[in-house]
Amino acid sequence: MPGAHSFSGHVAIAGIGATDFSKDSGRSELRLAVEAVGAALDEAGIAPRDVQGMVTFSAETNPEIDIARSLGMGDLTFFSRIHYGGGAACGTVQQAAMAVQAGVADVVVCYRAFNERSGHRFGAGSQGRPATPSAENAHMASYIPVGLLTPASWVAMAAQRYLHVNGATSEDFGRVAVADRRHAATNPQAWYYGRPITLEDHQASRFIVEPLHLLDCCQETDGGQALVVTSLERARDLPTTPVVVVAAAQGSGPGQDMMTSYYRDDLLGLPEMAVVARQLWETSGLGPDDMQAAILYDHFTPYVLYQLEELGFCAKGEAKEFVKDGRIELGGALPVNTHGGQLGEAYLHGMNGIAEGARLVRGTSCNQVPDVEHVVVTGGTGVPTSGLVLGVDR
Repeated sequence: MPGAHSFSGHVAIAGIGATDFSKDSGRSELRLAVEAVGAALDEAGIAPRDVQGMVTFSAETNPEIDIARSLGMGDLTFFSRIHYGGGAACGTVQQAAMAVQAGVADVVVCYRAFNERSGHRFGAGSQGRPATPSAENAHMASYIPVGLLTPASWVAMAAQRYLHVNGATSEDFGRVAVADRRHAATNPQAWYYGRPITLEDHQASRFIVEPLHLLDCCQETDGGQALVVTSLERARDLPTTPVVVVAAAQGSGPGQDMMTSYYRDDLLGLPEMAVVARQLWETSGLGPDDMQAAILYDHFTPYVLYQLEELGFCAKGEAKEFVKDGRIELGGALPVNTHGGQLGEAYLHGMNGIAEGARLVRGTSCNQVPDVEHVVVTGGTGVPTSGLVLGVDR
C-alpha cells in the first residue's frame, strides 16, 4: 500500500467536547449527545449552521437529524455510521477526513453518547435479550449455550491462551490497569480521579472470568464525546490548535468474528490491528519509534499487550516485558492512556481516547508528555477496528 491516503496531513481535529462522565447522568442520551457536540463546536469556534456532516456508530441511539435540529444546524450533505462497537472509534475520524478531503462536507462532527451504566449495559452479556434474526445472533448461538455470554468471557478465552504460550502472568495484565488508574488519579475528568491502585489491589480483586480480574475490565459510563473535523487550512484560522490527522485506517483480518475469532490459526494476535498498523505506518512514513505516546483501546487489559505487539512496539510475546518497570506510565519510554483510559477515565467506546490524543498533540493534557510530535490512537479490539496517527501542525 504505497503512498499516503489523500487526506493524510490535510485534515485536522479542530474541536473536542464532552459531558461529565458518571454512572447515572440523570438525562437522556440525546441530551448527552447534544451537550457533547455543542461543546466541541463551541471550542472550535464553529457555529452549528456551518456543520455539513456527522459520523457516529451504528450502535448510537441518537439520530443525526435530531442532534442537528436540537442545535440549529442547517443542511447536512454527509452522514455515516460504522458498525462493530468500539472498533468504529477512529473510523469515525477517517470517514470525516475522507468527506472533508473529497469536498463533500467542510465541517464534520464525530460523536458518541450513551447511558451505558444507568441504561443499556454492554458488559451485562447476551442473556435475556430478545432473539432477532441476524447473522451475528446466529453466530453467537454457537457460544451462548456453553456459557460464553459476555465480552469478558469472550476475551478470557484468548487471554488464557496468551498466558499459556507466552509465559505471561496475571500481573503482566495488571500493570496495564495500574498505569491507567495512576493516570486517571491525576485527571479531574476521570471517574477514578484520586483513586490509583497497586498491583496488589489488582491481584486481590475478584475474578470475573479467569484469568480476568475485576480490575482487568473497563468500567461502564454515562456520557458523551464529540470531535470536530475540518480542513487543516480552515483549522489554522480557528481559535484552537489544529491536531493534524497524519494517518487513519480501518482493518478487518481473515477469519474475523465479533469478539470470538476462535477458529484462526492461533489466538495470540489481533490480525485486524495488524491491518490497521500496516496502513498507519506505510501511509504516514512513520513507525513506532516516532510515537511519543499511545492511546490504546483498553476494554480489557490483555488486548493492550496484544496491541503493543501488533503495532510493532515490541516483538510477539514480548509485551509482558515491555510493560514492566513503569515503561507505559508517565516518565516511561511510551506513556499509554495518559487520561486513564476506559479503565480509569470513562468507557465511551474509545472516543474519549481520541480526545486525549488530541490534547497530547496540543500540549494540554492534564498528564502532558513532553515534546509530543505524534500520538497513535486505536479503536476496539477483537472486532474490525480502526486507528489514527495524530500530529503537531508544522
